[in-house]
Parts: sequence; C-alpha cells; structure tokens
Amino acid sequence: MTPSSLVSFNVNRTLGEFSGAFADLGTFLPLVLGLIALNQFSPQGIFFGFGIFALAVALFYRRPIPIQPMKVISALVIAQGLTPGIMQASGILMGIILLLLAFSGAITWLSRQISQAISVGIQLAIGIQLLMMGGKMMAVTPTIGFGAFALIFLCRFLPLRYVSMPLVLVAGMLWQYHHGGDVATFSFNQTPWQFHWPLAGEWSQALTLLVLPQLAMTLTNAVIATSVVAKEKFPEEAERFTPKAFATSSGLANLLLAPLGAIAMCHGAGGLAVQYHFGARRMWAPFIFGVSCVAIALSWGESVAWLLSLIPMAILGSLLSIAGLQLAWSKRLLDGRPFCMAVIASTAIVSLAVNPAAGLLAGLVVEFCRSRWELIQTIR
Repeated sequence: MTPSSLVSFNVNRTLGEFSGAFADLGTFLPLVLGLIALNQFSPQGIFFGFGIFALAVALFYRRPIPIQPMKVISALVIAQGLTPGIMQASGILMGIILLLLAFSGAITWLSRQISQAISVGIQLAIGIQLLMMGGKMMAVTPTIGFGAFALIFLCRFLPLRYVSMPLVLVAGMLWQYHHGGDVATFSFNQTPWQFHWPLAGEWSQALTLLVLPQLAMTLTNAVIATSVVAKEKFPEEAERFTPKAFATSSGLANLLLAPLGAIAMCHGAGGLAVQYHFGARRMWAPFIFGVSCVAIALSWGESVAWLLSLIPMAILGSLLSIAGLQLAWSKRLLDGRPFCMAVIASTAIVSLAVNPAAGLLAGLVVEFCRSRWELIQTIR
C-alpha cells in the first residue's frame, strides 16, 4: 500500500467511525427528544446514562455495538404521559429480568431454538416497522425527508458514502436555522437533573404497562437478532457476541444507570446494521457517541437545547428509514429454499400483525413442521 493510499484509507476509516457513531440517530433522537420535550424528563440523566453505557460497550465489545432506547417503553411513556419514576422502575425491572435470563441459561436455550430463517423473518419485520415509522416522519416535510433518504441511499454507491449522513444532518440544521418554523422540530423546557427512587405504585404500573410489552421486542431484536447480525459482520469474533453477553450488558446498564435518571436502554440489530453501513468497524463509533452524550449531559443548557431543536424531524425519519432498509434486506430473501421462505414469511407477517413474540412462536411452529416433513421424507 502506497503512502497516499494509506492516508486515504485512514481518512475513510476515521470518517466511517465518525459517521457510524451518529448513524443511529433516527432511532435515538425522536424518542429521547420526545421524552425531554413532551414528558419533561431530565435531559442530563438521559444523556449521561447513554454516554456511560456507550463507553462501557466500546471498552468491552471493542466493536460498533449500538445503544438505543427501548422503543416500546419509550413510545408508551410518551403516548400515555407517564412519569419519570415509572420509566425508572421499568429500567430497573428490565435489568433484573435480563440478568436472570442470562445467568439462568434461558436466553442461550431460546437462541438455540431459533433458526437462521426465523432470525431473518424477525429482522425483516422490524426493518419494515422502522421503514414505516421513518416514512411517517419524512412525510412531515416530504421534500426534505424523502430528498435526504434518496441522497443517503444513492451515496452508498459513491465515495461519499461515509460522509453522506453528517452532511445531510448539517444541511438539515442549516435549513431549519434559515427558515425558522417552516420545518417541524422539537422544543424544550429546562428540567433539572433529579435523583429519586420510584414510588410504590410506580413499580406495578411499570411492570404491567411497560415491561411485559417490551420484553418480547428486547429478547428478539436487542438480544437474539443483534447477536445474529454481529456474528455476520464480525465472524472472527463470533464467540464474543452471544445472546447471553448482550442480555448481560443491557441488564447491568439498566440496573445500574436507571437510578441515576437514565431511561430503559438496549442494543439493536437495526442500529448495528446502519452503523456498519456508514463505516463503523471498531470501538471508536460507540466511544465517540458516548463522549458526545456525556458532554451534552454535563453542558446542557439553552444553547444545547437550541442546537438540538434545529434537527428537522424529517431528517431523523430518513435516518430511521435507512436503518430499517439495512435491517430488512437479506440475501436469504432471494436464495432461500421454499421451506425457508415459508418460515421467513410466516415469522415476519405475524410479527407485523401482532408482535415479535408471536412472530417468533409462529416461526418456531413452521420450522418444527418443516423439520418433521424432512424427517418423514428421509425415512421414506
């Protein structure tokens, strides 16, 4: 490798790590900013929690393993106007449950029952859901949203691939700065960083309203599907990316950081797919993201809130849609055998129609029927 090509390689790798660090903002920012702006959560506690979790992930996994809000919990808290105490209780309860599943061996057993076709079906369903969510957000300002999506998608075939996401994000913020209220964004009030323990009644509400609906999504997407995608992207280190490892890291993060004001957090297959797409390969992407979150938490004020309010919702929707597209697409959708396609289709359809847990069950049933059929044919 010549000196000039070596410099070019290092520049592209650095840009890839930086782009990958913020590639998952389409999932992260809408929920986080919604909790701060609509539910009056403390921004310092939320960003500090994400920052510490991301730094721990960078040091432990040394790969671009994503950090995301637990989507079901966050969406329900926003939609129903629930309190920070209920969110805090849900994070602690999710942490305890994930650690129990990890160290009892239950999560390892469950992952062994899931074939590759079932995993592809779950990823397909989650990817389609992200695409639909992103489409709604882009439709708020169609010209900006769909234009940004098209630009990022087309840049994947050009040398600009690793810089397309930050360029689009900065361009959207500049547009909002010059056009004022023409583009939908978030607005914030100043809420102090508060430390308190959930009230007695908030524990039961958290368990019934938030934890149980979230659990299926966490086990399928944040633990098992993330493990599958990580092993595909980094096969030389596959033994490090087990479902038990991801359940343990998510469990510890929620159990330790929720009392400090963090919201319920997890990993995510879609986040890993989009970070890898934009060039993240090593520990620097989660490290950069973690340092940025801690810096925001420690310096939060009117200037930081104003800066974040410049990000158009349509731009976030385009990033979310790119993440969904990356997760949904798989070579197995083209070269799979008929029985595999049946497993993928049934898993995805039921996941979309009901939830990922029901989709997982449907996939297991179809997979069981497939294996019995092949056994009968072999005997004959």
